[in-house]
Amino acid sequence: MTTNTENQNNSLDIVKWGIAVILIAAAVIGNQAFGEASVVVRALGVIVAFVIAGLIALQTVKGKEALSFAREAHIEVRKVVWPTRQEALNTTFIVLAATAVVAVILWGFDWVLLRVVNLITGV
Repeated sequence: MTTNTENQNNSLDIVKWGIAVILIAAAVIGNQAFGEASVVVRALGVIVAFVIAGLIALQTVKGKEALSFAREAHIEVRKVVWPTRQEALNTTFIVLAATAVVAVILWGFDWVLLRVVNLITGV
């Protein structure tokens, strides 16, 4: 009994994904075909088609899993302790200073290697 239900759900999911893909393709092709129409009308048509395709895709097993993942991610983001403005500025300046030091070191290595190659090749 369970296998039969899973097969039906899988078949329905394939049909739903197919409809979603066809809607998106129709939106893209329709946008190209009606190039002379108003940009606002074309944009609204594409947006509506994408929203409907997204709603259909959310009815599939993978769509429900993606929605669940997004909800859990939103919960985790709310738990993050964000740095203060001063902490962000201090960290930014540290990164800039470290980048400058590494750039000078690499420039020095490049200069030394250039001189060595010039001595060896005589150029």
